[in-house]
Amino acid sequence: MRLAFITSNPGKVEEAQIYLSSFGVEVYQLRVEYPEIQADSLEEVAEYGVKWLAERIAGPFFLDDSGLFIPALKCFPGVYSAYVYKTLGVNGILKLMNGVGDRRAYFKSIIAYWDGDLHIFEGRVDGIITEEPKGSGGFGFDPIFRPSGFDRTFAEMTTGEKNRISHRGRALQGFATWLKENLK
Repeated sequence: MRLAFITSNPGKVEEAQIYLSSFGVEVYQLRVEYPEIQADSLEEVAEYGVKWLAERIAGPFFLDDSGLFIPALKCFPGVYSAYVYKTLGVNGILKLMNGVGDRRAYFKSIIAYWDGDLHIFEGRVDGIITEEPKGSGGFGFDPIFRPSGFDRTFAEMTTGEKNRISHRGRALQGFATWLKENLK
């Protein structure tokens, strides 16, 4: 099965290709700009995007909306993570966390799949915000996020290592399991 991943981020596509290829799914990148609404949840943002795209392109396809949530910052940047990364970056988040003792954080990912109906898959990974960036792999806030139970940030891991434990990997796992059971 060939499946379009609507994203401008080749790193996300690589993660999906590595994970879903073992399930017999060939993922390819389709770059289509779509509006990302301001909403209270990733689910709302993803649902709006999928429904908007469904009126303009042929399915099936999927998209991902992910965010970094920091409880000490009232779960900021959350649904605004992409914008915050572009404007403040990793160092901006570290400045906001300066002097903050509670460094807990989590990444959450929503995979929204469209095949004429909307299907939502969620993944989450807990961890902490490090004191400084570490590693050169990954993308976004990966250099400052260390998942619980590990001594390395996402940016210090290979794509395969990160996929096995990441929020997107967990959402992709649920998606792949659903695909295997529903598309025979």
